[in-house]
This record gives sequence, structure tokens and C-alpha cells, in this order.
Amino acid sequence: MFEHISHIFSRISILHLNILFLLGLALFGGTIGGRIFEKLKIPQVVGYIAIGILIGDSGFKFVSYHIVSVLEPLSYFALGLIGFMIGGELKKDILTKYGRQFIYILLSEGIAAFLIVTLLVGIIGTLILGDWRLAWSLGLLLGAISSATAPAATTEVLREYKTRGPLTRTVLGIVAMDDALALLLFSVAFSIAGSLNGNMHINTVGIFIHPLYEIGVSAIIGIISGAALSKLLKKYSEKERVLVFCIGTVLLVSGLALALKADMLLAVMVLGCIVVNSSPQKSKEAFKLLSGFTPPIYVLFFVLVGAKLNISYMSLPIILLIVLYLIGRSAGKMFGAIFGAKVSGAKEVVRKYLPLCLFSQAGVAIGLSVVASNAFPGEIANSIVIIITSTVFFLELIGPPFVKLAMTKAAEVGLNITEEDFIQKIKVKDIMDKNPPLIKDNFSLDKILSIFSQTANLYYPVVGPDNRLSGIVSVDNIKNILAEKELAGLILAADLKDPAVAKISDKAMLSDAQEIMERHHLEYLPVVTEENRISGFIDKRMLERIITTKVIELQKQAEAI
Repeated sequence: MFEHISHIFSRISILHLNILFLLGLALFGGTIGGRIFEKLKIPQVVGYIAIGILIGDSGFKFVSYHIVSVLEPLSYFALGLIGFMIGGELKKDILTKYGRQFIYILLSEGIAAFLIVTLLVGIIGTLILGDWRLAWSLGLLLGAISSATAPAATTEVLREYKTRGPLTRTVLGIVAMDDALALLLFSVAFSIAGSLNGNMHINTVGIFIHPLYEIGVSAIIGIISGAALSKLLKKYSEKERVLVFCIGTVLLVSGLALALKADMLLAVMVLGCIVVNSSPQKSKEAFKLLSGFTPPIYVLFFVLVGAKLNISYMSLPIILLIVLYLIGRSAGKMFGAIFGAKVSGAKEVVRKYLPLCLFSQAGVAIGLSVVASNAFPGEIANSIVIIITSTVFFLELIGPPFVKLAMTKAAEVGLNITEEDFIQKIKVKDIMDKNPPLIKDNFSLDKILSIFSQTANLYYPVVGPDNRLSGIVSVDNIKNILAEKELAGLILAADLKDPAVAKISDKAMLSDAQEIMERHHLEYLPVVTEENRISGFIDKRMLERIITTKVIELQKQAEAI
């Protein structure tokens, strides 16, 4: 008995050890894969998925289907964070201004994909399968599933390339609302397919009511939790506490939605939307903190997406149906998006490049295929799961590069830059004052005061005869000496200067300069050559003004597209 119990605990420990090891492998492998693909000018998310395929069932089988199932809560957590971040983009002013445009495009691309996939699979599938009931049932179910668009891979590309503008805004609006449309279309297809196959046990009324239940419950959960989180954000300002509240709320909302069989992604999107509109200023800090927390979660999510793929279940009819699905869905999404953008009066950049941003498909499609397979056992169940699983992986691989291409063509890459991003990319020489007012060691107090009166600086570099840095004179130094009027006429710059606590080369990055100033609590930083000669000067006040102005200019540029 004791040996049996020890054996069980031993197996559990090994399983946990393997999972921890494989999580580490997935993180390191995914990060390296993402970096390699980034070097090849391909979005990193494709690299994450490729590493997943390599270590999963279609590769070296390091990650089994069982382990992927055990780690499913991690995937839900990642989706929850993604949904929350998307909801945070749906600000009231954007919805008011562009809501009608979003709905037109959403209905056009979703319904077009549904109709084209249904007709292609129904007509050609009848010839391939030799059973018109089976073919049209598959066509209807696949058509409904085809209307869904995955937000995860798409938004990861937008985040990676820091895009901003009308195309980015439209893509975020569409993927945020796609779930609801897919659920409604699926309810119609589900009912008709049930009638075609004589599945009388399917409750037609229930099938139509269930999507409304999912949408309604998801919205209620998101609204209530969003209001609660907004109050917490207004009450607390500590970064650690804000981050904990946000992650905790996303987990609670995700878990509650799953428990109530509601749409988890829709619930967290509503949560993000309520928070950003209830607390516009406070939510900025919250979303900024989350954006720093999410990268490793996203890497694991996409690696696990790749690990699920198993290509051993393919047959010739299935491969033909997969091709039909891909052609029908792509054509429907593209032509539907173009039509919807044109009818709604969207900008030219949206009409031209939005069709390239709607290929990705993932969680919702797989979820609906599982629902269909449970209700339609037999050939429909096997076919629909294999078709959707296979196409999801293919679309997740090709979707991100097309999103990147569209955003590049639309000139929206790099426009969603933050002050931190700007600081990381700029060198000291690009922003320093190249001709700072210099004070020589032998300057009299009168001459120093004359220089002070002509500039707004608070700190001035003091140099010797060969322009080598010898110290710093500040306005405070002058104020102190002016109090001693009887000594004022005898004072030179050499007597007033303080030693330069720190300095930096003009070849250094601006982020290094900022780190030095923060470490030494400085309001200035001299920029010197290798010979210690002054080549520039950084004043903290001026630096902050320049950075803020540059970021605002980029944001205005994005809005003007």
C-alpha cells in the first residue's frame, strides 16, 4: 500500500518537473525563435508558433497533447489578458466616431465569409463526399466558424510594431466584435445542419437563445467587474497593487465566464472597455503595467498553439475541404471588408489594406468546432475538428506577416511610440544642446551674469582654455555669492564651480544618459569627447520637453493619416 502511494507521488512529481522544464524550454525556445524570425523581417509570433510545432506532436514530441491540455488554463489566462488589452483600445470617443463604420465592415466581412465557405463546401463537398446532407451540414458549420477572426496574433503584431492610425483602430474594433457575430451565425447554421441530419434531439429554440445568453452574460460580467476595478484604480495608486488588481480581475472574469458557459473573450473585452472609459487617466498606468507583464505569457501561449498541431490525421478529401475552406474564407473576408469599408465611407488606407489583416483565426473557431463535433458525432465531428484545427495553424502562420505588410504599406508602423520607446532608440548626440553657453574658468562674475541673462539654463559647463570640462556652475551658486556683495567683485568662475559629478559620450544612448541622471539625482549632464572636451549639454527640463513634443508629433502624424 505504502509503495503504491509512493509510486503515485513519484509520478506526479515527475509530471510537475516535466511541465516546469517544458515551460522553460517553451519560453527560451519561443523567444529564440521569435528573435530569428524578427531578423528575417517576419513577425515574432510566427517564430513562437514554429517553435511550438517543432517541440509538439508534429515535431520532436517533447510537448504531448496531454501536457498541452494540462496547461490549458495558461492559454485562457493569455487570451484573457489579450482581450482586456483590446477592450482598453475601445475608447468612448472612438466608438462614437467610428462605431457605425466598424459595424458595416464587421457585417460585410463576416457574412461574406459565411456565405462563400458554405456554398463552396456545400457544392464541391457534395461531389467529393458523395453525400449532399453531410456536405451542406459541413458547409453551414464551417461557414459560420469562418466568420470569426482571432485577436491574439493580430494584436501581438500591432504591439510588436507599435502601430497607430485608422487601419490599426479599425482592426482592433473589428476583432473586438467578431465573436458576437460568429456566435449568432453559428446558432443559425447549427439549427439548419441539425435539421438536415435529422438530429431531432437538438433544441432549435435553445440553439438560438444560447448565443444571446453568452453575449448577455459576458456583457454583464464585464460591466460589473469593470465598474469595480475602476473604483479600485481610483482608490489605489501603488504600481504593485494596481498590477495585482488588474491581473486578479482578469482571472476572476475569465474564470466566471467559463463557469457560466459565457464568452470569456467578450467578457474581458467589455471589462477593458469599461475600465478605460470610466477611468481614462488611471487606466493608462494600469494598461502600461500590464503591457510589461504580458510578453512571457504571450510567448508561452503561441508556443502551445503550435504544439497542438498534428498533421497525421489528414486524408485526401479532408485536404481538399481544407483548401476550399481557406479559399472561401479568405475571399469572403477580403471582398467583404472592401465592400464594408467602401459603403461606410472608411478612409482609403482602410479600404486598401484592411483585407490583409483579417486572416488569423484561433480560439473561438476551435471552440465552435468542438461544440459542433459534440452535437454531430461521426464523420461530421471528425471532419470539422481536423479541418478547423489544421486551418487555424495555417492561418496563424500566414496572418501575422500579412498584418505587418498591411501596417507597413499604411505607414502606421512605429507611430504608437511612447516616451520610453523614444528614449531607447535615440542617441545622446541627436537630442543634446550642441552649442551650450560655456563659462571659462577665468570669467568674472559680471560676465557670468551677462551669460545668465541671455539664456534660460539653470546649469552651465565650466571649461579651461582648451574647452576641457572642469566643473559646473548653477544659478544657485550665483544666488549664494550675490548674498556676499563685498566679495562679488573678486569672484571668478573657477571659484564658483562645482565638480562635474558625471558625464557621458555623445555616442551613448539617451536611455544611458537618463539612467545616469537618475542614479546621481542630477538635473543636467555634460556631453564630452574622449579628450574630455565639451561637445554638448543635456538639461533635464529641456530634455523632457523635447521628448514630450516629439511623441505628440508622432501621435498627431498617426491621427492625420
